[in-house]
Amino acid sequence: MPELVVTALLAPSRLTLKLLRAFMWSLVFSAALVAAAVYGCIALTHVMCQPRRGFLGRPRHTPPVCLSDPTLGEHCFLILRSSGLRLHCVSAGRGKGPLMLFLHGFPENWFSWRYQLREFQSRFHVVAVDLRGYGPSDAPKDVDCYTIDLLMADIQDVILGLGYSKCILVAHDWGALLAWNFSIYYPSLVDRMVVVSAAPMSVYQDYSLHHIGQFFRSNYMFLFQLPWLPEKLLSMSDFQILKTTLTHRKRGIPQLTPSELEAFLYDFSQPGGLIGPLNYYRNIFSASYWPNPLGSQKTRMSIDTVYRGGPDSIPGQGTRSIMTQLKIPHAEMKMPPDATKTQHSQIKKLKKKKERNGGAIISNLFFFFFFYFFRFQP
Repeated sequence: MPELVVTALLAPSRLTLKLLRAFMWSLVFSAALVAAAVYGCIALTHVMCQPRRGFLGRPRHTPPVCLSDPTLGEHCFLILRSSGLRLHCVSAGRGKGPLMLFLHGFPENWFSWRYQLREFQSRFHVVAVDLRGYGPSDAPKDVDCYTIDLLMADIQDVILGLGYSKCILVAHDWGALLAWNFSIYYPSLVDRMVVVSAAPMSVYQDYSLHHIGQFFRSNYMFLFQLPWLPEKLLSMSDFQILKTTLTHRKRGIPQLTPSELEAFLYDFSQPGGLIGPLNYYRNIFSASYWPNPLGSQKTRMSIDTVYRGGPDSIPGQGTRSIMTQLKIPHAEMKMPPDATKTQHSQIKKLKKKKERNGGAIISNLFFFFFFYFFRFQP
């Protein structure tokens, strides 16, 4: 068939796709402007109520002492083979067992795993990394430097760079979203996995399409699509929106001390400290950002699953969607009264469960769905 005829036949479809894409982005940026107006009012209210904090956040020149606590491990940098970037990490327990790799979310850093680093360093080589764009890790300014392929390559380079062929992957929030994809595309590098507060992106998308309330709970994602403005809003009144998120009575970090709060704010207060973390979100609506490993077929994962949900977690329908799409066998669902204790007890069971089940890729898994710890709702 002549090329001109083919082009003519495909023209209506191409035009339709372009119009749909333009319509989608118009909706996204309309929602972003609405979210910006809401968060702008919140930020200005904080400034007027506490004028002594100043309009924008003050940079912290000295890191809090808790960030250099020697009991948490040794600070070091890994140079990634694929990109040449340097990632900061804290490591302890080398030579005492298999690698247990921790991936944090937003607004966090490696310090989120301080309790786990102390708990497991006697039996595992525990490593908590600052993902690219966070803290002392290299932070490219270009949004295209935060695609899912590059982020998964970072995890691969960390595991291999530490001298291991596989790891126990423990991840939360953004780190958990990456862990889901990593375990599907690089299953040989994942021995077992614990996922906290995130479902696979395909499940999240499906749930959001059928539950409009999830869009409102995820309103900050639309705000973060805008350039430079989100960084300004989050830093206003000395990062009060971040402080509120981290210390919220129900959705924040329990019993967070002032020094520990500063441990999270220190990196964000540095010049450009928020650009890298927010660039993760600026890629989230890209069609190529979340390759769908599930596709039209089910993906088989050898997972014995323990579902752990908090009082604000997505109800059973979202959970069943995960079990169905990933063909997860032996799912157990519980509501833990204590998140931290539950995490420790479940991670401790990983090795025993692995020995009982033989060659399972991932032997224990639990969730606190969709930003149970850090949902952006001041």
